[in-house]
Amino acid sequence: MAVSPQTPDDSLTVAERNDLTYEVLSDVKAAAARAYGLVFRLPRYLQEAYQELGHPLPAFNGTGDWELPIPATFVIDRDRTIRFADADPDYTRRADPADVLAALREIA
Repeated sequence: MAVSPQTPDDSLTVAERNDLTYEVLSDVKAAAARAYGLVFRLPRYLQEAYQELGHPLPAFNGTGDWELPIPATFVIDRDRTIRFADADPDYTRRADPADVLAALREIA
């Protein structure tokens, strides 16, 4: 599953537009991301760039702020133990899918 700070309607739109085969949940007001310490505020220059590109982040997220979660990947087993965690403030770096699959195989 994926978790997004977008409103439920916007999350559904993204899932449908991209033909996603997994569930996309809405993290209203980024409450879960905030609990994991993953929320950051976009600097002014990025806010302006988002606006110029027609990406009204506060509207998409249903909030009045310019905050986003740091991209993160977690593998959590049935007893709620985190078996894999990856979070990088550089949004261009994401978890290696091979590492995620290896963690999933360990708990399967």
